[in-house]
Amino acid sequence: MKTALFIPFFIAIGAGNACLAQTDRALARQEVVSAPLRSASAPNVPAHPSPYNFSRFEYPRIEADSRVTFHFKVPDAKNVKVSIAGVPFDMIKGADGVWTYTSAPQSPGYHNYWMVVDGAIVIDPGTSTFIGYGHMCNGFEIPEPGVDFYDLKEVPHGNVLIKNYFSKTANSWRHIFVYTPPGYDADTASRYPVLYLQHGGGEDERVWIEMGRVNLILDNLIAAGSAKPMIVVMETSNVPGAVLERGPGRDAWHPEYPRGGGPYGQLMIIDLIPWVDSHFRTLTDKDHRAMAGLSMGGYMTEAVTMANLDKFSYVGLFSGGTAVGFGAGGAGIPIPAAAPPPQPEFLDLKTIYSGAMTNPADFNKKVKVFFFSYGTEPPLENSQALRKHQDQLIVAGITNSYLYISPGTSHEWQTWRRSLYAFAPLLFR
Repeated sequence: MKTALFIPFFIAIGAGNACLAQTDRALARQEVVSAPLRSASAPNVPAHPSPYNFSRFEYPRIEADSRVTFHFKVPDAKNVKVSIAGVPFDMIKGADGVWTYTSAPQSPGYHNYWMVVDGAIVIDPGTSTFIGYGHMCNGFEIPEPGVDFYDLKEVPHGNVLIKNYFSKTANSWRHIFVYTPPGYDADTASRYPVLYLQHGGGEDERVWIEMGRVNLILDNLIAAGSAKPMIVVMETSNVPGAVLERGPGRDAWHPEYPRGGGPYGQLMIIDLIPWVDSHFRTLTDKDHRAMAGLSMGGYMTEAVTMANLDKFSYVGLFSGGTAVGFGAGGAGIPIPAAAPPPQPEFLDLKTIYSGAMTNPADFNKKVKVFFFSYGTEPPLENSQALRKHQDQLIVAGITNSYLYISPGTSHEWQTWRRSLYAFAPLLFR
């Protein structure tokens, strides 16, 4: 969202690699299927209550021009703000004790919000709550007229299961969400590939279902024949005892994880993946296993997969874990505003990703798809730097990289829904 800061991950130590000077030549990019966008002819959706409102509650109201009107009744309060994606806006008190605010037009997709009453975070009681920013929030959804790839449709649907398993690594019970594709229960002979999907900072295993709509996106892609049927496993990367690196301007997982991707990497390899393989009909080889994540989850994905390239063949980094860094707060924990550090001009394959790309030909054999994505809207997304870095990877011989840029969105769920739409068709081909 709009309050996180960037942490650079690709480390540049010089421009000695002569082949990087060739980035101005025409490059053969791997193609991705871009997510559908609103057409210029699509009419506005008429004003309506947010779809997350309870019955009889009109506000928040989504206006026809994508603004949002909020009402909140607290007659005795001295000051009330509505915080949209971590940015507070003053509300105006009416004679009836109702505080009101109408926002600027919002980008399409899901957005968190909450009330701040005399300095205290307060949940709006008339609408549903969701986790984000390290606490419970409310949410609203801005429609994108003519775009329905994440909507519920009349197609075969998979199931979303909630499971618990015991992790010896963490010495605790773990809570996971598992999506099984349409037909999984009926066809008991088939086995399926697995995507392990990570949340952002301040979130947990629920968000890809509640905000990301991963089940609906995959239902629709599978029905259209655009994606292979797959199992999706969603778990929190929070592991008791995990160590964060802290320093000036930093609050992030340390980029050099020891022993197989750090605490969560060890938990995945030792506990989670074997449990999933023993309780679901999975294809258990690396060519049928993928991992992806958004923001901090992209950083987690990078840390785990690059330390375990014998376990994963598909890697997806959505607004995180790439050359231009990631939002340390993800779609979650707000971080005080700060100017992003300067981005490296050149990449050094001997140092990026703990040296996993030192031998490009070997990396290409191990990883079938190395996908990364960002939105176009600064300051939290930096698509221009990302495109330049992909150029350098291609020139250096990394031929399996795929780049998706989400037009008009920032560090937010519409960027990540679109990223999943572009990533999923590349998997397990």
